[in-house]
Amino acid sequence: MSAERDQFAELTSVRMCFRDEGDPQGDPLLLIMGLSSQLIHWPQELVDALVERGFRVIRPDNRDSGLTEWKAAPSQYYLRALARDTVELLDHLGIERAHIVGASMGGMIAQLIAIEHPPRVLSLCSIMSTPHISIGMADGEVLQELTKPLPSDREAAIAQIADLYALIGSKTYADKESRVALATQAYDRAQHPEGGVRQVTATLIAPGRTKGLKELRLPALVIHGGEDSLIKIAGGEATHAALADSTYLPLDAMGHDLPAPLLDQIVASIAKNAGRA
Repeated sequence: MSAERDQFAELTSVRMCFRDEGDPQGDPLLLIMGLSSQLIHWPQELVDALVERGFRVIRPDNRDSGLTEWKAAPSQYYLRALARDTVELLDHLGIERAHIVGASMGGMIAQLIAIEHPPRVLSLCSIMSTPHISIGMADGEVLQELTKPLPSDREAAIAQIADLYALIGSKTYADKESRVALATQAYDRAQHPEGGVRQVTATLIAPGRTKGLKELRLPALVIHGGEDSLIKIAGGEATHAALADSTYLPLDAMGHDLPAPLLDQIVASIAKNAGRA
């Protein structure tokens, strides 16, 4: 995954980094990643599989993540600001409507886009997310590890990131080598420790989205893992309950990650939901 594929869009508040893959005439599908995560946290295998199904796959770095740069850096912002950034990216690309897929905090952003900008959304997929941060909230040990400062030493920092991936990720499909490789790639690409704190605060102060989700009428898919310890499966159940006529895909062997053995099933479900549009 080379840096040459990174593109940049000058938006109102940020210079957003994104990747745009697949047929430019294909159905646009936007992948929004979560807390302290970058666009590379979407497995390339998943992106490639969606491209093979004819989608134009766009995945940004959220503000305070990856290579997205700020024009101004307020001390804090709301989840709505991250949603607005993403809608502005669609404007920049001349895309009127897109399939929106979000994971974790990205799922919260995707839900908010569907609620506040319904004409822009063809279908919605919420993965390992929740309609309110209090539903499915992680235990204290997990939250403590999530907010632990990174060591200044590169190797120690990478080890800590990989350990966090192991803590919140799938136990059935534990893959230490892949987790270390991803932690290394993420660390070397970009680090925004203060940004992670701002993103955490944005999720904590965000109003609940249950009422807004109940008013939506669109093809919707909810995916959640039974081994998720960061946002427990109650978050997925609540999202599914709020979305009328949504499809629910609980995956017993998935944690707060996207394990390689489950990608075919996840991609097929996303494509099927998009087909309902």
